Amino acid sequence: MHTQKIITLITDFGDKSGYAGVMKGVILSTNPDCRIVDITHQISPQDREEAAFVLKNAYAFFPPETIHFVVVDPGVGSERKPILIESGTHRFVGPDNGVLSFAFLMEGFKKVWEITNTRYFLPRVSSTFHGRDIFAPVAAHLSLGVPAHDLGEELKHCVRLEALEPEIRKGVIKARVVYTDHFGNVISNISYTLFNAVVADKPFRITIGETVIETISPSYASAREGEIIALFGSSQQLEIAVRNGNCQRTLQVEKGAEISVSLLT
Repeated sequence: MHTQKIITLITDFGDKSGYAGVMKGVILSTNPDCRIVDITHQISPQDREEAAFVLKNAYAFFPPETIHFVVVDPGVGSERKPILIESGTHRFVGPDNGVLSFAFLMEGFKKVWEITNTRYFLPRVSSTFHGRDIFAPVAAHLSLGVPAHDLGEELKHCVRLEALEPEIRKGVIKARVVYTDHFGNVISNISYTLFNAVVADKPFRITIGETVIETISPSYASAREGEIIALFGSSQQLEIAVRNGNCQRTLQVEKGAEISVSLLT
């Protein structure tokens, strides 16, 4: 049996608490041969959409058969379900609260399972740390080849967050900030594909707060020091940035702030 599977981790635990390390210990106690990759433990506390966005932009860069394990779980201890989603190439483990939904929409799926078989949990399950007591051991057993149908019952539906797609009407794309990265770059829910479909070669105006931008820059380096620019970053989403600066602080915008693209006719 091949046991050298990859398990990725996305959490809002930060680096101080040691919670992420404890989960790794649980995984390695079950499968010492698996490889654990930290995508991030710096998701904003309880921010399900941010976790979903990071997962959406990360999972496809991992090999087939990777198990993606997400714990951003403000409903821990409630009636929310622990679930497993099987796609054609990846598997996703986490709470049924929408954190898996953007990857779900992109990847498609074969089946969704509610994880109910306590045989694969730790002997004592706390009401506050399902990442350690349920999700970590389940991910580890999956990496050892335990089939999904052994974990629980198939589900017909799972929780999905509001789609990332912005609203389009009368020559205007109405969008919002969905993520701010470590550098303060402000990332919108306007994809490169959508922007080109709506704007094509027409003149346009991007507005965020009091700031107006009328060009797309090819890179950060193409701008002047301190200049506010719009570009498509590595996630292929429209972002607003400041050359060698922090755009979030410069513009004083938060997640959810409105960004619009208007066609100039």
